[in-house]
Amino acid sequence: MPDDFNLKSFLADLPHLPGVYRHLDAEGTVLYVGKARDLKKRVSSYFQKTPSSPRIAHMVARVERLEVTITRSEAEALLLENNLIKRLKPRYNILFRDDKSYPYLMFSGHQTPRIAYYRGSTSGKGRFFGPYPNAWAVRETIQILQRVFRLRTCEDSVFANRSRPCLLYQIGRCSAPCVNLISAEDYQADVDRAIQFLDGRANEVMRDIEQRMHQASEALEFEKAAVLRDQVAALAKVLQQQSMEKVGNDDVDVIAVAAAGGRICVNLAMVRGGRHLGDKPFFPTHTLDDNPTDVLAAFVAQHYLDNAMPAVLVCSHVLPDPDLIKLLAEQTGTKARVLVRPQGLRKIWLEQAVKNAELALARLLTESSARVARTMALATALDMDTDEAALDVMHIECFDISHTAGEATQASCVVYKHHDMQPSLYRRYNIAGITPGDDYAAMRQVLTRRFSRVADGQAEMPSVVLIDGGKGQVEVARQVFVELGLDAHTIVGVAKGEGRKVGLETLVFVDGRESVALGIESAALMLVAQIRDEAHRFAITGMRAQRAKARNVSRLEEIEGIGAKRRQKLLARFGGFTGVVDASVDDLRSVEGISDELAERIYQALR
Repeated sequence: MPDDFNLKSFLADLPHLPGVYRHLDAEGTVLYVGKARDLKKRVSSYFQKTPSSPRIAHMVARVERLEVTITRSEAEALLLENNLIKRLKPRYNILFRDDKSYPYLMFSGHQTPRIAYYRGSTSGKGRFFGPYPNAWAVRETIQILQRVFRLRTCEDSVFANRSRPCLLYQIGRCSAPCVNLISAEDYQADVDRAIQFLDGRANEVMRDIEQRMHQASEALEFEKAAVLRDQVAALAKVLQQQSMEKVGNDDVDVIAVAAAGGRICVNLAMVRGGRHLGDKPFFPTHTLDDNPTDVLAAFVAQHYLDNAMPAVLVCSHVLPDPDLIKLLAEQTGTKARVLVRPQGLRKIWLEQAVKNAELALARLLTESSARVARTMALATALDMDTDEAALDVMHIECFDISHTAGEATQASCVVYKHHDMQPSLYRRYNIAGITPGDDYAAMRQVLTRRFSRVADGQAEMPSVVLIDGGKGQVEVARQVFVELGLDAHTIVGVAKGEGRKVGLETLVFVDGRESVALGIESAALMLVAQIRDEAHRFAITGMRAQRAKARNVSRLEEIEGIGAKRRQKLLARFGGFTGVVDASVDDLRSVEGISDELAERIYQALR
């Protein structure tokens, strides 16, 4: 402990109040964040008894200072604890990736609602259903609603400008409210039935459709009766498919924890309105020596402070803190029932979730071993440190330049770290002020922009800087690093082989080492090729998007009679260039300032 910090005095002065405590090391880095109903009892326990796990024992041995924050309640402490964990990512806390943005199915607030896939805040206009575990589950549900209730999925800008029904009407997936082939009242009734279906009241919907079908038949409205008959058949097929997985109308989350090979998987299966929507695995970090119950508690606390908690939680293990659900209820307003020994179908769901957790964990361990082996192979080929700690923090950045005959030049930077690609750290750079097609100047510009921040101490220096190119590109990189005062030994060029054949690439260095041809069977080359190809893909997609944007605007500008104001009106009316291309002559004619002749000219020019 530092001289200015007296642990005994600090513990003696702690109050018997709720709050959050933080363990810090000699550098002031937060090692661990925790909450307590009674700060004095909880914090003192770390230094008065044997720690609960080797991980906690290792953490306590490094503690040099403690800080506490008193809160008004334990529930408030829970919220503050998790906010600090997400922000600080302490080394000894169990951490889950902060990617819990789940997709929803949305009914828009439009007068004629559309159904759509949605991510984001659910506080806006419209009706939201979910969350769903993945995008596939949302899209499958949308397809069901289209088959049964024939609801629209088109954007409002497209809906407002249709002059004839689209293909979805032709194949029986939409009732074409855009061109009034169904009345607004009847369409809204179909929307209401779809909402009933999602609320778990499918049998009521079935009875209602059957009753209307018989009424239409008795009134000799046979065409209407046939449409309703098809709805009944489609809904019956859906209900038959779901009959084996439906119990009640509850919203249920099934949480299963599995441990193997020093890693833990938390598998979350979602049931909404009695329908099993699928599951999603999570792999927390900092869980060495932790038992599944502690991991379960960490997941429940972190997950349900950010996401709606359903009425029922089915868990594979008992929560160690019986008051956790009560604390979450105070924060979220939802009090859930926790089942650990479920019966009937919920028991089957839990068994499936446990099995899926075990399979996901086995797959992760297999993939992780292969990734670690490839990282080690590359480190060996580059004469770098190959101990476990060094491999875990090995940080590779790869740069590539992409353009089409000098047009829309872009540079990409992709990142490989912790034995995997890190898309959240990718960056694109628009290149300007160079001679079109000058790849050397483009590389110089992107490296100068990226590594000026390293030289200024504002960014981390990678372990390896991969350059997609041979000696020329590597020399440019060396010059930039020398000018910035950085270690040029980290630069490695990836030169293409004869005929650009895969497996004939060589690694080019700037420190006098001979070029290395790894060979097609090399695990190191597989990793280098993966990183380089990802950089190339990322650069090309950005370049194409930039080029398309520039070309699309210019295509409109090239049409005689289309100036800035008319172009802006067209793009606004049809929701972008694609909408203008898809518009008919009549649609174009309806835009203010577009004459019959000009509409025809635009239509022909874009085809």
